[in-house]
Amino acid sequence: QVQLEESGGGLVQAGGSLRLSCTASGRDVSNYVLAWFRQAPGMEREFVAAVGRDGGGPTLLATSVKGRFTISRDDAKNTVYLQMNSLVPEDTALYSCAAQYYDIVTAASGYSDWGQGTRVTVSS
Repeated sequence: QVQLEESGGGLVQAGGSLRLSCTASGRDVSNYVLAWFRQAPGMEREFVAAVGRDGGGPTLLATSVKGRFTISRDDAKNTVYLQMNSLVPEDTALYSCAAQYYDIVTAASGYSDWGQGTRVTVSS
């Protein structure tokens, strides 16, 4: 089982930037797809971004964050990052990272391991 721990959340003004990190332990995740999801209050969890295994490979971003967010990974550090730029209040949510061993999918049910999340609040 993979343990995932997120960090980097906080309060930021609209137009600002944050970089989230998610570090894995318990297993080498270089062979895992790593992803970010978010859940706003009263809303369902939604896919944000994913990066393929073995050094990166393909990435997939949700339409709502394309051009503003970037996902990357550093397998030497067992860490995945989410760089978030041009933040808007609608980005306010609990951001969680997830891992799974197969191919990039956008459904949360496709991921086997989850972190507890880090909260991002964007003020207007």
